[in-house]
Amino acid sequence: MRKMVLVIAILALAGCGEGKNVDARKPQPAVVTSPAPVTGPQWELEVRGETPQAVSDLSGWMIEHSFIPDVVKQNGQTRILMGPFASKAEADAKQDEVRAALTRAKKQNIELLVLERPSAP
Repeated sequence: MRKMVLVIAILALAGCGEGKNVDARKPQPAVVTSPAPVTGPQWELEVRGETPQAVSDLSGWMIEHSFIPDVVKQNGQTRILMGPFASKAEADAKQDEVRAALTRAKKQNIELLVLERPSAP
């Protein structure tokens, strides 16, 4: 019984950090930077399903597979966009990545288009 009490006492003292000089870290203020202005053209990846009701299914599938789409309504049409990308090469690389995931999931009749994003005035 005496040994058990001794073991518990040693564990309690070891667990509380006795004899250690630990200083609490002071929180550092967050540094907020504004995004750099975009000077060149930007690119987007548009994902199109075969039917209009496929928008919710397709965007849900994309989120489940770690692709973050933007679902926007333009001119009365609902579109699934990814991006913007700084270069066409980046957009093409993302297109290949999404196409490979769609192929692995055996999703058919889905178009992936790389589009130049209109520049903001």
